[in-house]
Amino acid sequence: MALALWKNLLQTTKKRILQQRRLSLYNGAHGYEEELIKKKLQQFSGGSINLSKEDNGIGILTLNNPKLMNAFTGTMMVELQEKVTELENWKDGKGLIIHGAGNTFCSGSDLNAVKEISNSQDGMYMCMFMQNTLTRLTRLPLISVALVQGKAFGGGAELTTACDFRLMTPGSEIRFVHKHMGLVPGWGGGARLVRIVGSGAALQLLGGAVRVDPERARSLGLCEETLPSSDETGALGEARAWLSQYTEGPTAVIRAVKKVVTAGRELPLEAALRTEKDIFGTVWGGPANLQALVRRPKHK
Repeated sequence: MALALWKNLLQTTKKRILQQRRLSLYNGAHGYEEELIKKKLQQFSGGSINLSKEDNGIGILTLNNPKLMNAFTGTMMVELQEKVTELENWKDGKGLIIHGAGNTFCSGSDLNAVKEISNSQDGMYMCMFMQNTLTRLTRLPLISVALVQGKAFGGGAELTTACDFRLMTPGSEIRFVHKHMGLVPGWGGGARLVRIVGSGAALQLLGGAVRVDPERARSLGLCEETLPSSDETGALGEARAWLSQYTEGPTAVIRAVKKVVTAGRELPLEAALRTEKDIFGTVWGGPANLQALVRRPKHK
């Protein structure tokens, strides 16, 4: 009887957390018509978003448009949403590394597409679409890392803020160049940047369109570490090794850790506490917990 109740609670909690994670920021009440927006974006083709899922629970998401420094075309924006949906349904996932092909991260939006959707309404639709996608990316139950090689400019800089951590390679830079384009961040990068570095530093980075090298990024808390390698293969291997210190262990526990942190970051305290209680209930008495009780690791 108790086991049946526990299993029922587990399934109910998992379903509710999944629904919360996929909850869209915008809907029809905001004038947001997703299918129409996707149809518009798909007119601007080029590049791709590639996803590989490794047996150790680490996903590798590659921005692949090297001729344009991995700038986002319209079809890449749609593909990113599709890959986020795939990651939401990946039950064995624990971690995610996002990087760009050709030794650079991402230069933002493809200017050819930007020129074609330069009217205010289309710009707002694109903004809502990308905010929805990157918010869902942030809420994935995977510990995520942006591997910044070369340049992360504009929307590329915003994408780095949607990850839990940022690793940089020698000579790389993050730069919020929006001011020079007569813009402000629109993919949620401004709000996330304030939460990462604080309002004062965010004003400096946005208002000055400052070039942020690895040393300055570390001093601001925008980057966790500078990796030794500059080449794509070496840096990716080092990023895997760095991430593994946080993803080693049972999948259910690693995913639960990320969910607790997401709730603490996004919810008011009382709601975060209730969510933490629900997540705790999904791992208490679970296989990892019972095995740990036999090993008694905290007393060793």
